Amino acid sequence: MFLAETSIQLVPDGTLLLHLLMVAVMVFILNRTLLKPINEILAEREKQISGRLKQAEALAAESEEKLRRYNGTLREARAEGYRLLEKERAAALKDKEEKVRFYREELSKTVAAQIEQTRQQEERVRAELESQAVSVGDLISSQILRR
Repeated sequence: MFLAETSIQLVPDGTLLLHLLMVAVMVFILNRTLLKPINEILAEREKQISGRLKQAEALAAESEEKLRRYNGTLREARAEGYRLLEKERAAALKDKEEKVRFYREELSKTVAAQIEQTRQQEERVRAELESQAVSVGDLISSQILRR
């Protein structure tokens, strides 16, 4: 019995409605004064974060596009440089071949002229030797026959 006398019995009465009404008023007041501004601040932060995230994604896409264009332009510039280098190399090779051909022609002309000059000298020397041989032969025959 002692236990039964000390137990609390909850019996619904008018205070229960008063408590429920006070909780509802407290929730309403807290929503207006504390929770609504906090929710607004959180919503504003969420908007800023999502806006900045979109801005960062846009900047990343823009930088990716700029990098793609840069690489494309760099490839084109390298290709153009290689084309110019090949063109200059071909022109230099052609110039070299022309100079070699020119100097070969000059050398062959010089060699031909010297061969011709040598041939003429040979003819003169031969003619001179023949005339000397005749005169020496005459001299020898006259000396042999006089004796």
